[in-house]
Amino acid sequence: MVEIGTPYTETAKRALLLGSGELGKELVIELSRLGVEVTACDRYSHAPAMQVAHHARVFDMLNAGELRRAVLETKPHLIIPEVEAICTPELQRLEDEGWAVVPTARATRLTMDREGIRRLAAEDLGLPTARYIFADTPAQFADACRQLGFPCVVKPIMSSSGKGQSVVRSESAIEDAWQYAQSGGRAGAGRVIVEEFIPFESEITLLTVRAVDGTHFCAPIGHRQVDGDYVESWQPHAMSAAQIHDAQRIGARITEALGGLGLFGVELFLLKDGRVLFSEVSPRPHDTGMVTLGTQALSEFALHARAILGLPLKQIKLLSPGASVALKASKEIALPKYRGLERALSLPQVDVRIFGKPHASTGRRMGVVLATAQTVSEALNTALAAAKQIEIAE
Repeated sequence: MVEIGTPYTETAKRALLLGSGELGKELVIELSRLGVEVTACDRYSHAPAMQVAHHARVFDMLNAGELRRAVLETKPHLIIPEVEAICTPELQRLEDEGWAVVPTARATRLTMDREGIRRLAAEDLGLPTARYIFADTPAQFADACRQLGFPCVVKPIMSSSGKGQSVVRSESAIEDAWQYAQSGGRAGAGRVIVEEFIPFESEITLLTVRAVDGTHFCAPIGHRQVDGDYVESWQPHAMSAAQIHDAQRIGARITEALGGLGLFGVELFLLKDGRVLFSEVSPRPHDTGMVTLGTQALSEFALHARAILGLPLKQIKLLSPGASVALKASKEIALPKYRGLERALSLPQVDVRIFGKPHASTGRRMGVVLATAQTVSEALNTALAAAKQIEIAE
C-alpha cells in the first residue's frame, strides 16, 4: 500500500482496474507502457480491457465481499474505478484502511450519485447549474415536474449511458417517465432528479487533469447525445474567451473539491447568452474524450495514466482538429463481425477502434471511428461517412 495523495511513481507496480470496457482498455495500454501490471475486473469474461491486461477477474463489483477479496488477493498499489457499478461504501472502507483509490473513494462515490455531485456543485461550491428537485415517490415526482415546468428532464440519481433518462414534455407523460426512470437506475428503483429543461446552444466536455505539476485543461470537446448517450464528439469546440475562462474556473473548482490525482470529464452546458452551466463530472476518462486518440499528442488515457502515477504533464498539445463517431449495434448479436472496414479506412485520416466486446445488444457501443482534418466540420463529416461504411453483423 502507498500513502494516499502521494506520487505513486516509485511504488505503483500493480493496479486493480474495476470495470473493463473500452475506456479501460485504452487505459490498460497506457499503464502497461509505464510499467504497471494491471488486473482487469468486470462482471463478464473477455471484456475489452481484459484482452490487453496482465490478469483478469470476473465478479460482481457491487458485492462488497467480492470486491474486498479481489483487493486482498491482488494487493494493488492503485485501485482504479472505470465504471459506476461499484460498491462505493466498500471502496471507502478500503481507502480508510490505507488502500489507494483513484482519484479518491469520496470522489468515486459522489460522482456516481447525481444527488451527491449536484449538491456539492450547486449548494456547497455555488457553481451555476440548472434548477433541480429530488423526488422519491410518484406524487413528489409529479409535483417537481409541475414546479419546474414542461418540458423538464428526469434522471435516476444513479445511472449511466442515458438509462432511465427522459424529457417530460407534458402532464400526460409524467407516469411513463417515472416508470422509465425506476427501471433505469443502477441500484434499481429509487430517487430521481428532476431538472429544468435548458435550451442550451451546445454541450461540452472539459477534460480537466489534476497532476503533481498543477491542474491542466484539454481543448474543449463538443458532443452530441441521443437519449443521454454520446454518439459524436469533436475537438476543439468553438468557444469565446469568456466561456473558456468560466469553463476552466468551474472545472478547477469541482475537481479541487473532489481531490486526488487524475483526469476528470467535466460536462458543461453553453447557453445562447454566453453563460456556462455545470452538468456532471466523472473522475476518469470520458467517452466523448475518445476523440483525443486522434487529436492530441497525449490522449486522455495517457494523461490519466501519467497523472495517477504522480508524473508531470507539462503541456497538453492539440495536434489537429478531429472528430469521433460511435459505432452502435442495431440488434442482439453473439460474437459480432465487422464489415466494410476497408471502405471506411480508405477515407483520408480515418482510424477505427473495434472494442472487442463479445456480445452486441441494441444500441450498445461496439467501436468508434476517428478522423482528423483541417477543420472540425471536415473531420466530423469524414468520420460520419466512414461510420456509414461499417456494418456490425452476425
